[in-house]
Amino acid sequence: MARRAVAALVAAVMAGAALASGAASAQEMNFFRIATGGTAGTYFPIGGLLANAISSPPGSRACDDGGSCGVPGLIATAVASNGSVANINGIKGATLESGFSQSDVAYWAYTGTGVFEGQPPVETLRTIANLYPESIHLVARADAGIQSVADLAGKKVSMDEPGSGTLVDARLILAAYGLSEEDVEPEYLKPNQAADLMRDGNMDAFFFVGGFPAGAIAELATGFDITLVPISGPEADGITQEYGFFSANTVPAGTYEGVDADVQTLAVGAQWVTSADQSEDLVYEITKAVWNDSTRALLDAGHAKGKEIVLEHALDGVGVPLHPGAARYYEEAGLEIPEAAMPQ
Repeated sequence: MARRAVAALVAAVMAGAALASGAASAQEMNFFRIATGGTAGTYFPIGGLLANAISSPPGSRACDDGGSCGVPGLIATAVASNGSVANINGIKGATLESGFSQSDVAYWAYTGTGVFEGQPPVETLRTIANLYPESIHLVARADAGIQSVADLAGKKVSMDEPGSGTLVDARLILAAYGLSEEDVEPEYLKPNQAADLMRDGNMDAFFFVGGFPAGAIAELATGFDITLVPISGPEADGITQEYGFFSANTVPAGTYEGVDADVQTLAVGAQWVTSADQSEDLVYEITKAVWNDSTRALLDAGHAKGKEIVLEHALDGVGVPLHPGAARYYEEAGLEIPEAAMPQ
């Protein structure tokens, strides 16, 4: 009798295990990469927060039970990269599921204009969300005598690395002030590499486009005297008039140690883009997960720029059509989709 009871118990346990295994295997597993930028910038930590928010691996506890509130079966990862241009090329080549891009670079890629002039338009590019404004930082050694962009002439200046949106914008800004790369001693380095050279006296200034505070700049400003060079005046006004993706922006006093006054500059939008080839249902669920209350708490606690990622600005400055899955969510949420962002 006891032997029969034990056998029955073992059978029940095995049946339960088989059911649990079957349920887990029945849940489809998806992998979704978010290409970001260099690890010293803002894209990478924000990408990590969003990857965490939208992930819910098979077997995870349900959201209602205190578990993940991401997309069931999804495993998302933030991937370091060279930035906007490289991310879009990865999406175009189907080696990436999604990535971050400056709003101007995304538009130029989609239309085959600007920095993508002469290349086939990336017609499959689609937007998931506008995230936050990216400030254009022009960082200089305090003793380099650089008070304006025009003062960069003859100086050693890092333009950021090839494939980055920063390099695109740095060239536009130099041109607006009557300069080109031939008028400076250009280097093409990540901001943390440029900061190391500046600390050693081997770099006069460097450009960086990203949300403030940027880690590499904050670290440099601790124990080293820097200045943020303003990008303002009629030259900056000309940029905003010619390119609708730029807007006036202010880096507040005290953002970086030793920078005790507000600095006027320009900004572009940081946007999350993907391919039209991605599943509508998947992108819908990802977009929905981005804007739930659990993600709100992660973003608010995780990074200074996280607080600026809000639903009411999700469609600001979007010049590339929304992915149909994202558009479906925004329509349900009651947002008015701008004409330029209408899904195709």
